[in-house]
Amino acid sequence: MNLKTIIYAHRGASKLAPENTMPAFELAYKMGAEGIETDVQLTKDNVPVLIHDENVRRTTNGTGFLLDYTLAELKQLDAGSWFSDQYRGTSIPTLHEFLQWVQDKHIKINLELKNNIIDYKDLEKIVYDHLEAFNLLDRTVISSFNSASIHQVGLIDESVTTGFLTSQKIKDLIDFAKDQGARGLHIKYRMLNPSIVKEAHLNNLYVAVYTVNRPIQLRRCFRLSCDAIFTDVPNIAKQTRDMLS
Repeated sequence: MNLKTIIYAHRGASKLAPENTMPAFELAYKMGAEGIETDVQLTKDNVPVLIHDENVRRTTNGTGFLLDYTLAELKQLDAGSWFSDQYRGTSIPTLHEFLQWVQDKHIKINLELKNNIIDYKDLEKIVYDHLEAFNLLDRTVISSFNSASIHQVGLIDESVTTGFLTSQKIKDLIDFAKDQGARGLHIKYRMLNPSIVKEAHLNNLYVAVYTVNRPIQLRRCFRLSCDAIFTDVPNIAKQTRDMLS
């Protein structure tokens, strides 16, 4: 059992506030999450912003693809009222705004590069430069479903912690992740079993599991000694872990 499993708030406390917004991050921090996971994409004018979908339709009052918006245009969109009226007027945050907020807080960061569908040019270097400017490289994990992107981060700076994201049972997954230079495996919960954790640990890879919200799932992650979990409900995750201690 691993009662030091890092609890990352998945897109912030996203069951309780609009995902990937400052209110969701602030709520996660108040709840005692040990890390915040968020998604990074680029605007038309190459500014890194935090949003999950390539299309803005689901989480804003806009339509169309993110990459067709400049930052100024994107900031006009409402990214909160879809969730509830309480959050009307909330905007999509930039990576700069998020890093500025997190800089003086004792909390880890997981930045998922959303480039497995749209290959944003130089996304890795742009994100790296932001982290370096804020001196946050040492407490950040950069993850992606795009294995080439993980490899590219390693070429920029091999000391950066990277996690290969997958929801598929890839043949020789451990070796594949290591070949890309990943330090960890970020796996979908349904892939979790004792052997994948054991094999990863034997190969000096950490194991993080997404997206884990139910107490029965959370307990299983802790008992199988997962190194980190991603959850929409960091308050429930903390309560569940505390009950096992």
